[in-house]
Amino acid sequence: LQYNRVWIPDNEEVWQSAEITKNYKTGDRFLHVQLEDGTELNYPVDPAALPPLRNPDILVGENDLTALSYLHEPAVLHN
Repeated sequence: LQYNRVWIPDNEEVWQSAEITKNYKTGDRFLHVQLEDGTELNYPVDPAALPPLRNPDILVGENDLTALSYLHEPAVLHN
């Protein structure tokens, strides 16, 4: 089962890509994620401000930013 990938804030890299590894239920205080380097993390979340979703790999390097599924700061910086 493949879960969505999200962007989480990072002090050094500004944004870091992570894959959700466990279903999130409304009211959960943590989002279970795995960073690209394999590190597993329980990322604290506010249900009103969940981390932004990452675009599919097929859209990476898109010349026209309006073609991105998700258009937000981490998506623009990564593109």
